[in-house]
Formats: sequence, C-alpha cells, structure tokens
Amino acid sequence: MEGLYSRSMLVDRSWMEQRLESHGCSVTQQFKKGVEHFMDFAYSNAQFVTGATIKCPCHKCTLLKFQDRETATVHLYLWGFLSSYTAWSEHGKSSTSDVNEPDVPRDNVQRENRYREMEIDAAGPDLREFFAKEAPNSNAAKFFELVRCADEPLWDGCQNHNRLSAVSLLMNVKSDCNMSESCYNRVIYAVKSMLQTDASFPDDFYQSKKMLKKLVLSYVKIHACPCMLFWKEHAEKKKCIVCGHLRFKKGKEGRGKARTETAKYMSWHKYDRRPEGVLTHPCDGVAWKHIDRVSPSFAAEERNVRLGLSTDGFNPFGHISVPYSCWPVFVTPYNLPPLMCMKEVLFLTLIIPGPQSPGKNIDVYLRPLIDELKMLWDDGVTFDVSREQNFKMRAILLWTISDFPAYGMLSGWSTHGKMSCPYCMENTKAFTLKNGGKPNCHRQFLPLNHPFRNDKDKFFVRRVEKSGHPPPQKWPGYGKDHNWTKKSIFWELPYWSTNLICHNLDVMRIEKNVFENVFNTVMDVKGKTKDNIKSREDLKRYCKRPNLNMFTQGSKLMKPKAQFALSKSEIRTICEWIKQLKFPDGYSSNISKCVNLDDCKLYGLKSHDCHVFMERLIPIAFREMLPKGICDALTEPSHYFRDIVLQSCMFNIYTHWRKTKWKYYAN
Repeated sequence: MEGLYSRSMLVDRSWMEQRLESHGCSVTQQFKKGVEHFMDFAYSNAQFVTGATIKCPCHKCTLLKFQDRETATVHLYLWGFLSSYTAWSEHGKSSTSDVNEPDVPRDNVQRENRYREMEIDAAGPDLREFFAKEAPNSNAAKFFELVRCADEPLWDGCQNHNRLSAVSLLMNVKSDCNMSESCYNRVIYAVKSMLQTDASFPDDFYQSKKMLKKLVLSYVKIHACPCMLFWKEHAEKKKCIVCGHLRFKKGKEGRGKARTETAKYMSWHKYDRRPEGVLTHPCDGVAWKHIDRVSPSFAAEERNVRLGLSTDGFNPFGHISVPYSCWPVFVTPYNLPPLMCMKEVLFLTLIIPGPQSPGKNIDVYLRPLIDELKMLWDDGVTFDVSREQNFKMRAILLWTISDFPAYGMLSGWSTHGKMSCPYCMENTKAFTLKNGGKPNCHRQFLPLNHPFRNDKDKFFVRRVEKSGHPPPQKWPGYGKDHNWTKKSIFWELPYWSTNLICHNLDVMRIEKNVFENVFNTVMDVKGKTKDNIKSREDLKRYCKRPNLNMFTQGSKLMKPKAQFALSKSEIRTICEWIKQLKFPDGYSSNISKCVNLDDCKLYGLKSHDCHVFMERLIPIAFREMLPKGICDALTEPSHYFRDIVLQSCMFNIYTHWRKTKWKYYAN
C-alpha cells in the first residue's frame, strides 16, 4: 500500500500546494510525505545528483543552488516548492505523464550536458537565427564547433568526459598548479599514451588554447575622462566637452608634462645649481655642459628633455635551469631632480622577448625608438601646464647605461677577445693567457714612475713596461682593423657624434662582479675562485713567483696555499661572523640567511647585498686574517666604489681615484 500511495503522490501532485495547516503554524503531514517521496525520487536518478546534492526547488533557491537532502527538505518546509514546478524536469522527469515509463540511461535523456549548456548560455538567449537555412556566420560557426566538441566523446563508449570537458579540466589543473607550457605538453603526451588510439584529444597546449579561445567573450575599449565617456555620440570627440582636456597626447614626454607637479621640475637642472665642483646630478658633469656648448639652441630652452637609455637581460620566470633572456629597454629623463628621475618618471619603451638574447641584432628592435628620438630632436609642440603655454620641446639622448656584454650589443664594438677594451682599441697591449684564455695587461695605466713598471719578475718575466696609457680615441676613420661588428643604430641620431660620453657601464653590476671574484678567491670557493690550476700554470709561464708554483707529491698535483687565501678554520670564522650580522632596518637584506655553515658558503646574494658587503664589510672582514699589503689592496677598491656611488661628491675625489686606481688593478 505504501508503494501505491507513493506512486499516486507522484502522479497527483496537488499536495505541493498544501504545505501549511489551516491555522498556518505547521506543515501538513501530506506535504511532509510528499517531500519525502520527492527526495527518494530525486536521489533515485543518479545522473541528476552532484556529489550528495541536488538542485533545491524551493522559492528561495529557485533551482539555482545545490543543497544536500536534509537542507533541501528544510527549505521546502520553510518556503515550499517553486511555483509551477510540477514536471520535476530538473530531477529526473520531463512531465507527469511519463511516470509509467521505465527509467532510461542518461545518454537517452533529452538533456544537454553542462558544457553544452555553458556554450549555449555564452552564445546568447536568441539562437534561432543560427538555424536559418543558410550558411552560418563566423560567430555561429565557432559556436557550432564548440557544441560539436561538447557532444564528441573522448572515444566511442566514453561516458564520463567529452572532448571539451577533458580539455577544460586539464587547463584548470594547469592554472591551479601553475604548470609551464612544456609541463602541460608532457602531461598531454602521457595522457594520450594511456588512451585508446582513436581518442579525440588535442596534441599540445596550442591546440587546447585554440579550442577554448572560442569561449572568450568580446569586449569594447571605451576612453574616459573623469567628466565624461568618449562613447556613443561622443565616440569621435578629441577632447572632453566638460573640462576641455585632450583625449590624446603626442609623444611620451607629453604625458609626463601633463602633470603639473612634474612639469614644474623640468627646468630644475638650470635654476637649482650646486656649488662648483660638487657632483649630485648629471647636469653637474662634463658631458652635460659639453652639450650646452656644442648645441646652444638646444640649451637655450631649459625644458628640453635630456634622456638616458638603459637595458639588461633577465629571466622573467626565475628558473635558473631554464635559459630565457628577456630585455626591457628603459628611458629616463634627467631634467628632474635625482629622487624623481629614477623612481617616479621612468619609461618602459621596449620589451625584447626571449628566449635568446638579441645580440648585435638589438638594432632591429630599437628601430621604432630611434625613429621617435629623431622626431623628438627635430620637432614637437608641447603644452607646459605649469606655465600654461605652448613651446617647442626637443629631446636628446645623452648616453646608454648597461653592463659590459650589453655595451658590445649597443655600441657595435665586440667586448670579447684580445681587443675587447673599447678604450684601448687597436692600441691594446693585452695578450691572451695560454691556459686561462683571458687577456692580461694592466701596467701601462700606472704612473710612469711607479715601481711596478720596472718589476721583471712578478708580472711578466724579463719585461719592463715603458709605454703610457692609450691615446684618446681617434674618431675620424675609425672602424678599420678594429673590433667593430656593426655600425650602431645610435649613429643615425644627428647629435650622437658630438656626445662626449656615448655609453656608460653599470656600476652596480661591475661592483657585484668584483665582489664575487674577490670574495670567492679569498674564501677559496671551489669552482669559483680565480686562483685555480690554470691561473697557476699561467703564473709559472709568465711570472717569476716560485713560491706559488705547483708541484707533484707522489701521484698528486699540489697547489701551494697563497697568502690571500684563508684556511678552513678562518673561512668558518668568517661565515659564523656573517651569520651573526645585524643591520638597521632598510639598510640591507638579511645577509645572515645566505650563509650555509655546513659547507661554509654564501648563496643567493643579490646585487644590493654585494654592494653593502663590498663597500662596508670587506675592509673589516679580512683585516685580522690577511697580510697588511693584501688587506690594503682589498680595502682600496672598497673605498673606491663607496666614493663613486655617493649621492653628493666632490669632483676632486674622482680626480684622485682616476690617478691612483690603476695600481690596485695591477696588484
């Protein structure tokens, strides 16, 4: 009788409207039994059950939310069934008339899968036009292609996934787990090897993305002013109809000058002069003043922009094991004060993609920038919002800043081999070490009366250095029998040949390289020290220092300990000292975390860490462990780097270092 009663309740669903008793304070028993049989019916159709939940048909959830059995029952008691929901089509049956029909598998139920529903929802509410008796348009064709993918099983007989659902699942995993493209392709390859040979599955990430790209919604860019939108009837307006602000501005500098707080500082370099001999800004240097002399028309307008270009390669993915070199190109206006030009106003003009370095072909990517720089030199009317007047603004590129390999890419002078020095050029006296393969010559830069010049033992056996440093570069006719690999694109700029300094080297990168070489050599780090077997062989070949010559003891090749190399106990003492170092907040990163006491090495030092260590810690770290002469030779470069990176420095300090630095390089 219970079965007949429940079956009659499924046919006659008038009980769905009889939820409350006449007094309205409780739910009728008939409604409770009806809800119970509805739940039994809904959960008997497994294809409509997601996990342990079903679509709740109450007035509050309106078949949009999934609830478990207990929660859905409570919801129906509280708010009742959704009006007119008597067919129960979302829980197993399309109408009350088919109660007597046997249950059929989900594949035969006239219901689309959820991926097909997603595509139909994304396509829009009115799809009838797609079914006209004519060829579908491009959007409709993409839609039908996605519907076909949603209906196409992975292989004949596959019940759980179709082609679209499988690709969507894998792409979600890629996004959640931050998988690389190569990793995704390997997963695809592994999955395909496990499937049947007739499985319809994409070959790689490109094919997967190409399939899902058809689901991307279109968008429209609308320009806006705080006062209005450039939209509809105002779509073609060139300026705001409320405040008169221009919609577009010509040139990158124009964007910077549109800000009043920035524009008023564009002439700072002329009116805020420092005392003579004090260097705090490029405008205090010789190159800036040289431009004023050779181009008086340019210097007459203090708002004309002077630019610097810098570039370097880096790996955007942060994986050292994955070789990738991306090259951003920055342009900096030097008219502004030091704290503004290097932080607030910095233009990213180019991003040269990898995975390989552009090398000498970097000029191909620089072409748009060079054309714009030539245009900025000739003309460009700009509105100065600080003075509320128009003026003809011009711009000049003073120099480039890069490390030494990038110097060769930008200048065209090869920085490899015997003639790698762009200062010495063909006048170099460098020679290539037979074992180390590096060029070596330092003494020609020393003062003529320096004792190192007459030393016939410690630098090159039986050789005295009498020649001075190379003469200044001879601009007319250079490029013959030299190290030039190309004519740099910068020579297309009409003023480039008159620039006093065309290319600069990055001090931070040089300082980092010097520190790593010095520190690893003193700490005798295996594989990184410059005091290796090849250097000892070259030392024996070219110099006369018998106490450093290697010798054979039994079957082993022995390398005598050099005076500048620490013992194992001293190396551990240095590492323990670094481990206990503490700095003021913001002065440096926590260098102590870079120390590994197990192997007594430093790992993960950044450029600023090397900067702090080279300038502040080197003079005191090895003071009591190395001989005085060696300690002095390490301390002076530390003072040198400290002086040249000061925010404000006297010009005579640079003059002093220019005369004395060579003896430490030769040492």
